[in-house]
Amino acid sequence: MKNLFLLLILAFLQVSCHAQKEAIPVINQKSMQDFNYPYETKKIQLSDHLEIAYIDEGAGDSTLLMIHGLGSYLPAWKNNVEGLKHKYRCIAIDLPGYGKSSKGEYDFGMSFFAETLASFINTLNLENVILIGHSMGAQISVTMVLNTDAAIEKLVLIAPAGFEVFTEQNKAWFEAIFTPQMIKASNKQQLELNFAMNFAANTLPDDARFMYEDRLYMIETGTEYDAYAEMIPKCVMGMLNEPIFDRLSEIDIPTLVIYGEEDHLIPNKFLHPDLITQSVAESGQEQIPDSVLKMLTPCGHFVQWECAEEVNELLIEFIGQ
Repeated sequence: MKNLFLLLILAFLQVSCHAQKEAIPVINQKSMQDFNYPYETKKIQLSDHLEIAYIDEGAGDSTLLMIHGLGSYLPAWKNNVEGLKHKYRCIAIDLPGYGKSSKGEYDFGMSFFAETLASFINTLNLENVILIGHSMGAQISVTMVLNTDAAIEKLVLIAPAGFEVFTEQNKAWFEAIFTPQMIKASNKQQLELNFAMNFAANTLPDDARFMYEDRLYMIETGTEYDAYAEMIPKCVMGMLNEPIFDRLSEIDIPTLVIYGEEDHLIPNKFLHPDLITQSVAESGQEQIPDSVLKMLTPCGHFVQWECAEEVNELLIEFIGQ
């Protein structure tokens, strides 16, 4: 389940170029609750209509709270949890509408996700929280730090969305392109290509293939996949309608920014063909007063999976415990 809207742009373009290929048919009525997560899944009710699925592994003075990106889910953090749970308490969640968390008529804006995240922290009485977000999850994390009173000690932004700035014309283009119909039109070949784009070599690693297979399984859920296809465009517009770049200077906690140098999704290659990942990374990181930027290679957009050992080492050094 992959992150950020460029992946969906490419899906749209290739579906347009290969319209003769049939979309993946919905055969059965399965459930995302049947996903085989790597750790025991827990659930907490935050309101009458909102239940969050999460994993809670390890123990330590610091709690690492991991927030996935667009189209992803909590297993995206498996390589990090496995490498860090011996030292810290590691919690990863499914955002509302994703994975095993509740589905509903939410607005899927950054503020909605941020408020949900703050409620999760307060309901579980989490302390000494290191907030770690990937892609859209990083933009959500920044929004939560800026807009809520949840106590966060340090912030980690991995391939963050929100550092790249888009115009009103760009927003209109996204809105016109990203529709549930476009998402549901993808065939198996297109989906695999979309997943592969998250990695440096544009090849889906064997150990990440389960994410693609889970997406195929998701398509067979019928109504759940319909809800997913309705949600993704709302998340895309949620990122665009609540930009964070001009507020990055307000972040007042230590922040670590990590990008993969071979990120094929940031910057947007269609709208900003002259930009490179490092310039986007530097432009955002320089706005955050107490921050450091680390560029990793050879690593793509899904840097925390592809270069998990290096990311985990950076996290341990940053946390300092």
